Amino acid sequence: MEFELKGEFIALCDLLKLTGIANSGGQGKAMVGDGLVTVDGVTELRKTAKIRKGQTVACFDNEITVI
Repeated sequence: MEFELKGEFIALCDLLKLTGIANSGGQGKAMVGDGLVTVDGVTELRKTAKIRKGQTVACFDNEITVI
C-alpha cells in the first residue's frame, strides 16, 4: 500500500496506526519494540523513528511505501 506523507516525516508508530496495521499507537509501539517492523529491509526498534518519503515499512504481510 502507499501512504501519502503530508509533512516532512511521520513517527513509525503513528504510521502503523494510520494505515490500520496497528489498532492504536500503543499497539504500534509494542510491535516495533518486539522487532516485528522493518524499515527499508532493516529491523527498526525505535518506536518514534522518523519515516520520510521514499522509505518502505514492512510488518507481517503488509508493506507501506511512503510517497
